[in-house]
Amino acid sequence: MRLPVLLCVAVSLCAAASPEENKSCADLRRFYTGKGFTLEGVPQTEISGEQLRMCPRSQTCCTSSMEERLANLSAKETEGQIRKAGRSLQTTLNTLRTSFRSFFTDLHGLSEGSLEQVLTPLGALYSQNTRLYTDLYAGLYLYYQGSSISLDESLSDFWSHLLERQFKISANTDASLSEDYLECVAKQQETLRPFGDVSRDMKAKVIRAYVTARSFVQALSISEEVVNKVLNVSLGPECLKALMKLVYCPHCHGLSSVKPCFNYCSNVMKGCLANQADLNPEWDNLIDTMIEVVSSFSAEPSLEAVLSSIPARIYEAVHYLQENMNTFTSKVYRTCGSLEESGRGSPALHEQKTKSSPLTALEYKPSSTAELRLKAQMMDLAKQLKVMHQYWVKLPVELCKKLAAGESNQDKCWNGNDKARYLPEVMGDGLANQINNPEVELDITKPDMNIRQQIMQLKIMSSKLKNALDGNDVDFQDASDDISGSGSGVCSGGLCALSRPGLYTFTPDNKAVGASAPQRSALSLLLLLLSPVTVLLLQR
Repeated sequence: MRLPVLLCVAVSLCAAASPEENKSCADLRRFYTGKGFTLEGVPQTEISGEQLRMCPRSQTCCTSSMEERLANLSAKETEGQIRKAGRSLQTTLNTLRTSFRSFFTDLHGLSEGSLEQVLTPLGALYSQNTRLYTDLYAGLYLYYQGSSISLDESLSDFWSHLLERQFKISANTDASLSEDYLECVAKQQETLRPFGDVSRDMKAKVIRAYVTARSFVQALSISEEVVNKVLNVSLGPECLKALMKLVYCPHCHGLSSVKPCFNYCSNVMKGCLANQADLNPEWDNLIDTMIEVVSSFSAEPSLEAVLSSIPARIYEAVHYLQENMNTFTSKVYRTCGSLEESGRGSPALHEQKTKSSPLTALEYKPSSTAELRLKAQMMDLAKQLKVMHQYWVKLPVELCKKLAAGESNQDKCWNGNDKARYLPEVMGDGLANQINNPEVELDITKPDMNIRQQIMQLKIMSSKLKNALDGNDVDFQDASDDISGSGSGVCSGGLCALSRPGLYTFTPDNKAVGASAPQRSALSLLLLLLSPVTVLLLQR
């Protein structure tokens, strides 16, 4: 009788001491307090895990309240990692924008600074009209900064006023010319081309230079703003559950040293960032277009050559006018009436012209050093932009590189259930490809509308940049406005390229934003919303 009793006691003691029944939760307790939580309610040894929603298991060191706290923490930490990566991208975009703005401002300032040296030989036409030239540069720079100025009208007004001033000097009369007469003279440039092809050629190149420069800066700003808005999109509840299972369920199950399998992590992150991945096609399109714009800055004629040659082209145009002044004025008299008929005295144009020293047309060519500096700066811009390719589809991979097990541990990693190889295939990128994602349940018919809005902003900005490359101006919100408003600073309603006859001509009412602007924006909005592309994007 004594032996069976002793055997029963021994069996009972062994069962009580079984590690399966009394496994310590010391590792979990250390980890849990390390995350900033208190030990209140944390088990000393494993308990039943049937009450858990995200980490169900027969035995666990986690309670349901611990599971909820750790789930929230996993989402918070993952969002922090996403924002950290995004801030790095934002910093790069901001640095590129600041660098280019400084570069372009320097070019503009150097060009304006050479006015006196280049135009002093024009005599009174320069010395008595310096405000005319500085106003031209002021208008160009205001446009570059985002003001709603018509470059075409600004340049046309400049040439008209320059023609008026030269005509008054060449008329060599003490009598003041009426505004109506001078206006009639100015109008003759449209048909008589008193500056030859110089004014037209300069206008086309200057408009293209300033339009592309402004559009490029705006594209960098929009890109940065899009990143900021996407980073603030919260992860959904299904993602929160998947992240908890991926990151902290191993700790609840006594596998704290086991990292997630890389493919398992990839499926979780691709599911959590499915909407963000849908940004990628339009993101890459905008990056490619910005690279194309950067390339255009160093192409012949380079951005530096166009800006720096503005004073020289003015000089050249005036020289052409002075050489052909007699022919021009004789045609003006036939249209506007002669000065003698108006009782304003004899112009003595021929005598004035022969007394003045002959002008020689100037041709500006940047130094080889300046050209090399420009190309080096543009190559650096293009290089940094290329790194941003595929950013939104690379993001899940980059997150998993920090979180998941390495290539050599794919047989001994956390696969969501145990320490073993992860067998399911890795999903593709984007919302549509998550229909069979085994880790994150998503309704692919309900895309995140905040992200869809940012996709549209990228599309709009790409279109504006392509218009700029063709030398076509586009409407921009004034730089004084907050570009972070609804629509990331793009004019309301979407595409704002104006329909204008010719390559560089503007509609007469476009000198400033007036009563027609809201109507134009409303029309743009209507067209945009009705476009098949928009409908398709919103249905995805």
